[in-house]
Amino acid sequence: MRIRSHVLRMTHRARSSHVGSCLSIADLLAVLYGRVLRLDPRRPDWSERDRFLLSKGHAAAALYAVLAERGFFPARWLETYCQDDSRLAGHITHHGVPGVEVSTGSLGHGLPIGCGMALAGKREGRPCRVFVLLSDGECDEGSTWEAGLFAPHHRLDNLVAIVDYNKIQSLGRVKEVLDLDPLGDKWRAFGWSVREIDGHDYEQIDDALLSVPFEAGRPSCIIAHTVKGKGVSFMENQLAWHYKSPSAEELGQALAELGTAE
Repeated sequence: MRIRSHVLRMTHRARSSHVGSCLSIADLLAVLYGRVLRLDPRRPDWSERDRFLLSKGHAAAALYAVLAERGFFPARWLETYCQDDSRLAGHITHHGVPGVEVSTGSLGHGLPIGCGMALAGKREGRPCRVFVLLSDGECDEGSTWEAGLFAPHHRLDNLVAIVDYNKIQSLGRVKEVLDLDPLGDKWRAFGWSVREIDGHDYEQIDDALLSVPFEAGRPSCIIAHTVKGKGVSFMENQLAWHYKSPSAEELGQALAELGTAE
C-alpha cells in the first residue's frame, strides 16, 4: 500500500498522468524488490547485481517509490517528482537517480536493451539476471518482437520478460486497439518459456519469479494478468486514469480506501 500511496501523492502533487499504469504494477515491483532482485542500495553500481528495466517508462512514479522505500535515495525526493529541476522525470530516467539502469519512455526499447545486457552477462560469465517489465500495449511494437526472436536464439535464460497485461492501453482496450490474444502462445511460438499468473496475487508472483529460468537455455516470460488502477475502486479498469491525475478530493478518497490517509 505504501507504493500505491506514494504514487497517488506524487501524481496529485505534480498534476501528472499514468497513475493507473503505476497501480497495476505495484505488486509486481513489491515482490521483485522485496524478495527477488539481488541488489545493494549502498552499491547501486555493484557489478554482480541483477538488472531491472522498466520498459513501460511512463509508470516511473511506481519505480521511484519502490527505490525510495528500498533506500536507493531519500524519500523526500519523491516530493519533487515531475517538477522543474527535479531528478525524477515523468518518464523513468537514470541520470542522477541511483537504482535506475536506463531511461525509457518510447515504448519497445526495454526488451532489446535487456537482451544486450543479458548477452553481455552470459559472455562475461557474470551471475546477474535481467528482468524487463513491459506493458501490454508495448507488445504492439515490432522492436519488442525482434528482441523476442533474439533472446531464444542466443539461449538467454538469464533474461525474464514480465508483461503487465492490464488490457488497457493509451487509447482504448487492448482487444479493441490491437488484439494480442492468445498472448502466451505468441511468446511460446517465439521460443520463450511462459507462465501466466495473477499479477496481484503475491504467492503466484513470488512463485513465478523465484522459479526463473523456467527452462534451461530459454528466456522466461511471465504474463501477469493485472487490473489498471488496482487498489482504488473508482480507478480500476478505467481508461481515463491512464492520463488523469487525482484531485485533492479524489486523493483523499483513494488514500482512505488504501488505509493510508493522514
